[in-house]
Amino acid sequence: MNDLDIQHILTRRKLLQLGARGLGALGAASLLEPGLSAAPSPSASGGLTGTLGAPHFKPKAKRVIYLFFSGGPSHIDMYDYHPKMREIHGIELPDSIRNGQRITGMTSGQKSFPCVAPMFEFSRHGQNGSWFSEIVPNIASIADEITLVKSVHTEAINHDPAITAINTGVQQPGKPSMGAWLDWGMGSPNKDLPGYVVMISKGRGQSQALYDRLWGSGFLPSKHQGVKFRSAGDPVLYLSNPKGVSRDMRRSMLDGIAKINQAKKAESGDPEIDARIAQYEMAYRMQTSVPDLVDLKDEPQHVLDLYGKDAMRKGSFAHNCLIARRLSERGVPFVQLFHRGWDQHGSLPSKIRQQCEDVDQPAAALVRDLKQRGLLKDTIVICGGEFGRTIYSQGKLTKDNHGRDHHGRSFSMWMAGGGFKAGFEYGKTDDFAYNIVENPVHVNDLNATVLQCLGIDHERFTYKYLGLDQRLTGVEHPKVIPDLIA
Repeated sequence: MNDLDIQHILTRRKLLQLGARGLGALGAASLLEPGLSAAPSPSASGGLTGTLGAPHFKPKAKRVIYLFFSGGPSHIDMYDYHPKMREIHGIELPDSIRNGQRITGMTSGQKSFPCVAPMFEFSRHGQNGSWFSEIVPNIASIADEITLVKSVHTEAINHDPAITAINTGVQQPGKPSMGAWLDWGMGSPNKDLPGYVVMISKGRGQSQALYDRLWGSGFLPSKHQGVKFRSAGDPVLYLSNPKGVSRDMRRSMLDGIAKINQAKKAESGDPEIDARIAQYEMAYRMQTSVPDLVDLKDEPQHVLDLYGKDAMRKGSFAHNCLIARRLSERGVPFVQLFHRGWDQHGSLPSKIRQQCEDVDQPAAALVRDLKQRGLLKDTIVICGGEFGRTIYSQGKLTKDNHGRDHHGRSFSMWMAGGGFKAGFEYGKTDDFAYNIVENPVHVNDLNATVLQCLGIDHERFTYKYLGLDQRLTGVEHPKVIPDLIA
């Protein structure tokens, strides 16, 4: 091949590249539904409206605070009590109850599956008379504020696929998280703070890994991924200016970078460049908004006391709950708190008590605090994990030391505010808290119901990717549960 041939190939390639950009953009615009390909635009409040522009119907809620207990909290030891559990303690789990359900590799070699009743006392609370364990007395005290769902279920039996499924709608990695979907669709009324914030705390129990993709944006523009707040140093990574760089210098630098990026966008047509520009600008605005947000000096002592002794300890669940309330006050639409340490395959009686000591008072305080400020009526608080635990013991059963394996066939979660019924219990399991016998709620049914309260039709809340109309609630015929909505 001579030099002239190479020049012709290069010229032809260049022509195809340039032509494809314009034609590709036109083709994409014709394939996408009207409005879904539009960039977010400024709202009247100064924030950004999402791609939806407006909800599909009148919303009951404007924002979500998701208290996610990573590792699988035992519904049997916290919420789903049956008095007959005392009678079945120590017996072998009947084959008619297990019914061939697959189990994890950790107990597949066990020859015996002895049932274990909770090691804690239970009592009824609220006008509905729901059972609560002695280890969650504060959550029990807000029984009349919450909907307790005892029939949540998932197909996943291991942590990573289960936590991925409940956060993204499918077990396979790579899809957007719920917070990213909502930031993309709803936008945020506050232009100075991210629309999706994540905070992580660690309990004293066995912890599973958490991956950034759990709050990632998947195939959505990257600016919609969750922003992780840290407990040490800058609240957000790289928030402070480097030494010797003033705020004016930072502004000048960002303006120069924006011009370079805009020129590159005009040349390549890559929409991700817009996301990069937006993220730089958000970081600049957060330099002033975030320090004010995390400074708790204006919180009165009685509020700090409400959240408990750890309210001022950065990185604790209590501290994160208080910051979540402050974010909600400022209009942030989605805040997710991950609390690790619930994977109790052993030493469950002592470990779950410690975990509940960390979360019980702050979780209840958050609901009370939101209500007294008039925020609970349009804020959904969700509390739960990726699955529950088994009635049978993992490992050798002793008087005060046992574990429980993963159980996705039935587990409990609760919601408060934002259109969910108050003082309501839904779903029922058998006396082994093993199988659902009334009103099953798949994890995607729950997500569809949350979207409904936010004014979003989950079937129309889609993004075209790889030729498919992708959605948060997956494709396995999820449904809204109207009985949960006030």
